[in-house]
Amino acid sequence: MARPPLFQRATVTRIVKESADARTYVLDPHDGPIAYQSGQFCTFRVHVDGKDLFRSYSMSSAPETDRELMTTVKRVPGGQVSNWLHDNVVEGDELELTRAAGRFCLRPTEAPLLGFSGGSGITPILSLAKSALTSTARKVRLLCADRDRESVIFEAVLAELVGRYPGRLEVIRHLDADGGFLTPDAIRDFVGADGGGDSYICGPEAFMEMVENALPGPGLVFSERFGAPAPALPATPEATETPTDTSSAAIVETPTATTPAATTDHTVTIILNGKKKSVPRKDGETLLDSARRAGLTPPFSCEAGNCATCMAKVTKGHATLRRNDALTDDELAEGYVLTCQAVPDTDSITVDYE
Repeated sequence: MARPPLFQRATVTRIVKESADARTYVLDPHDGPIAYQSGQFCTFRVHVDGKDLFRSYSMSSAPETDRELMTTVKRVPGGQVSNWLHDNVVEGDELELTRAAGRFCLRPTEAPLLGFSGGSGITPILSLAKSALTSTARKVRLLCADRDRESVIFEAVLAELVGRYPGRLEVIRHLDADGGFLTPDAIRDFVGADGGGDSYICGPEAFMEMVENALPGPGLVFSERFGAPAPALPATPEATETPTDTSSAAIVETPTATTPAATTDHTVTIILNGKKKSVPRKDGETLLDSARRAGLTPPFSCEAGNCATCMAKVTKGHATLRRNDALTDDELAEGYVLTCQAVPDTDSITVDYE
């Protein structure tokens, strides 16, 4: 079967100011509603200063409660995409976005849901809370850390939900400006008797690591990471300039592959935008890195196997995915791979970005 276009257009119907530096963009996809689960995200493509840039942003809406698709973006100092969205996009403009992806989702259970958010990490946590409150009888407890009062996101929305679900939803606010950073003891005190619940964590890396290490268990832990830039490739005689200004939701650390000397009779062939380039295959190198080494500029975002921005089809040969949190079984059967995670395991391989 033919793969549907990766990107589709959506009109920004409303923009909601959530805090001093956060905006919610209400979207009307041109091709009809986007199917998604709470906790997932879409990857956006914007054209800034002559370059296509990709960022992944979580939905703050939930399919069970919201008729409109909403994503919330916090302005990041030096962030090209977040600043461009805040400074340039107005109601009526159009944005390009992918289908929804990610596995930071609810599982079938009645265990308590514990949400730990730092700053804009509340975005997918809010989506999860809406779904859990509407579609289950689960108790939902959220610990939300923000820099200061002006940085608080979704205060009114969460207050309304607390009023609607008394006894089931608890929201604890922590302001760093008043009490310093959260501590492991504060995390354990918050968990209390709910150690067997499902914990969902999203926020800055240091915050997430602290919460993960502090949780007493034995409940399951789900983490969603934002903002780690993709590493730049080292310069080689075959390399051209590679985009380095990228970040994404759902970033996880993956091992860095070594790249021994190329085997000259083994090749990687890349087809992108009508261009066909071949380079010697290097053991352990992903198809995405091979494409960039060939002087091409393929689409990518998270480089962690989560967002499907780098999706392409293997038409000759075979590759093994180190990680896949985006492609369906049907897509895998059709030969599609995440090029950021696909390492060839045949002598030669051809991949088409279509």
